[in-house]
Amino acid sequence: MSILCGLPLLECVYCLACARWAWKRCLHSAGHDSETWGLATAEEFEPVPRLCRYILAVYEDDLRHPMWEPPGGYGMNPDLVILKRTYEDTLGRAPPYILYLDHDHSDIVLAIRGLNLAKESDYAVLLDNSLGKRKIDGGYVHNGLLKAAGWVLDAECEILKELVKKYPNYTLTFAGHSLGSGVAAMLTLVVVLNQDKLGNIERRRVRCYAIAPARCMSLNLAVRYADVINSVVLQDDFLPRTATPLEDIFKSLFCLPCLLCLRCMRDTCIPEEHLLKDPRRLYAPGRLYHIVERKPFRMGRFPPVVRTAVPVDGRFEHIVLSCNATSDHAIIWIEREATRALDLMLEKDHIMEIPVKQRMERQETLAREHSEEYKAALQRAVTLAVPHAYSPSQYGTFDEQEEGLKGYESHRLSGESSFGSSRKNTSRENWDELIERLFEKDESGHMVLKQSH
Repeated sequence: MSILCGLPLLECVYCLACARWAWKRCLHSAGHDSETWGLATAEEFEPVPRLCRYILAVYEDDLRHPMWEPPGGYGMNPDLVILKRTYEDTLGRAPPYILYLDHDHSDIVLAIRGLNLAKESDYAVLLDNSLGKRKIDGGYVHNGLLKAAGWVLDAECEILKELVKKYPNYTLTFAGHSLGSGVAAMLTLVVVLNQDKLGNIERRRVRCYAIAPARCMSLNLAVRYADVINSVVLQDDFLPRTATPLEDIFKSLFCLPCLLCLRCMRDTCIPEEHLLKDPRRLYAPGRLYHIVERKPFRMGRFPPVVRTAVPVDGRFEHIVLSCNATSDHAIIWIEREATRALDLMLEKDHIMEIPVKQRMERQETLAREHSEEYKAALQRAVTLAVPHAYSPSQYGTFDEQEEGLKGYESHRLSGESSFGSSRKNTSRENWDELIERLFEKDESGHMVLKQSH
């Protein structure tokens, strides 16, 4: 009798627990992910709308006679497009991209388009991944995205090297959306690890903007490369938040809401300490910029606010149950809201009438703050015992006291000494080793990508 009386009580407790979980999940909004982050400034966020337009330009067949363009145009001079690669040019090994010489902003830009739902080759890139399949620089990355990046860099290495040498004061920017964002992040990682292939380019000249980023690298790499890689997320975008393998996501497009809900339930039940200890779990890369424009229980869109940080724990771990989770992934919406956010920042600066000298001082202060935040994130990773996390060093994009791979290697070795024998296998691959692992020669002697098994 006592057993029968206990069953309803257990059922009530179980129902209450489920109701509490569902209530918390429904109340969790995108703003919670970044509510403790600082606000971005116009100086640091300025490249984002412009690079979104460059990525959109990749979709055009002829930039002189565009079929569609955002308000204000793409802002590109067709005569300065160095090259434009299509699926026919890449043989499906990588998404289409353009190389653009931006004299107005002293920038060499390689912009990569996002996933084409009608192209099997894009799915092949996404499907070429298994957990922990590809290890590089002491961390794990998405295998297919790394191979696509290796193909692009091998194809365009000489022209990039020539441009970097010809314009020594220009930055080299890799930008991409969705699938392209992962390729851009991998390109940045490989270039930084093999600076000699582009004429010993300094690390501080290389940067990446991953728009609506795919989770493509392990947490230790995501934090360590936050000085050169930037990720931009619009409100509720699902892709940076779900650790579901990309191949599962795009195999389940027609039932994506069901998949996201199941993943949401699973990840919510796993302690965050356990997630942080998984060295093969992939994350959105680098410094994060979160565009927030909606609030819970509020109708419509509000003036967008951009928050930024280099988070370690709480790095977009929870999916937002929102009807905008997929629409916020669209590059058109991201470009539009990023432009609105930048206009609001510039308008605020104009109202405050900041003098030129004070503006320059603010840029220097921003650089120092970013450097300090980057080091704090590295130290936080060490404190949380994130696998293969390295302790902070003086090296970084915003600190020019140490340059080149010597400083980076000393930084890496100091991390190894702190963590003992578990760091023995963290040696980085050089260019020749990487190409040898990714490519093979066919019967005619040409280099082709190795087939996955």
